[in-house]
Amino acid sequence: MAKNKHFTFEIRKGSIETIVEISKKVNELKDPYPAEEYHKRLTGVPHIILVAYRGDMLAGFKVGYEREGYFYSWMGGVIPGFRRNGIALALAMEQEEWAREQGYTSVTFKTRNMHKAMLCFSLNNGFNIVKVDLHEDVEQHRIWLKKEI
Repeated sequence: MAKNKHFTFEIRKGSIETIVEISKKVNELKDPYPAEEYHKRLTGVPHIILVAYRGDMLAGFKVGYEREGYFYSWMGGVIPGFRRNGIALALAMEQEEWAREQGYTSVTFKTRNMHKAMLCFSLNNGFNIVKVDLHEDVEQHRIWLKKEI
């Protein structure tokens, strides 16, 4: 149970069905992945699905899995009405703790240049830019970030 100045929320292990539901409410995820994509990526590899709740209301999620021998933080988001309350940070910290317990020494993810808030959040929380995949549209550049845990 985590608490901030506004409300109390809880982070729990979640299901693919629940995160698909939440992802439809996260504005930045214009065309959220269907359950089939989650099953494809998560089946047969170490992974974690985390869901944040405020009471019985869904507030956010975070999903990560082993990819090519390293821990990849793949998808996540917080529903707009619940932002700026520490949920994203709590989800990230819980995911990092799980990854550390599994023996991973870093967390890697990528985002697009257009997601400025995510870039700022990750840089402020110890991630470093390690690679940029350039695209014709500068807003679509893929920025790879990594944090030693």
